[in-house]
Amino acid sequence: MLDPGMYLQKEKEKSRYEEHNNDINDPGYQQFVMPVVKKVEQKFNQTHSGLDFGAGTGPVITKLLQEKGFNVQVYDPFFCNDPAVLSQTYNFIVCCEVIEHFHFPAREFELLRSLLKPGGSLYLMTEIYHDGIDFGKWYYKNDPTHVFFYHEHALDWIKKHFKFSALKREGRLIHFEV
Repeated sequence: MLDPGMYLQKEKEKSRYEEHNNDINDPGYQQFVMPVVKKVEQKFNQTHSGLDFGAGTGPVITKLLQEKGFNVQVYDPFFCNDPAVLSQTYNFIVCCEVIEHFHFPAREFELLRSLLKPGGSLYLMTEIYHDGIDFGKWYYKNDPTHVFFYHEHALDWIKKHFKFSALKREGRLIHFEV
């Protein structure tokens, strides 16, 4: 966890996110998020509702799922700050490259868990820290907006503390079930 005194000011944080090249029509970006899209498609259909939480400047997961007829809402505190979408519940929530930006992870995971319907799923993508990583050389820590890193033990704690029924991990893809 980054010392909160080192967090970027909101304006600088937003400016940094605007530097990301999140073009929803970029085939490489679409391929990057495809593991999340495929997991949603495997478990849910067009009658289910979803939330792309922290969608950023280019909500590519939303675009790809909506093209297939899925009902997906978008929320982002900087680029689509619509509190109304946080007063609904969803069958699935996707957070791609988002949780490492959480300034208050416990509060944010509590919110995400509260937004899931029974039988719902939370799909996350992030880089997981493990003991084999040389933290000093780890590229992922160099983004000044990455303030919290997760280890397998943290994921287990999240599962237990927020009463998820299951936790599955496939590389960068993390899947919690209600």
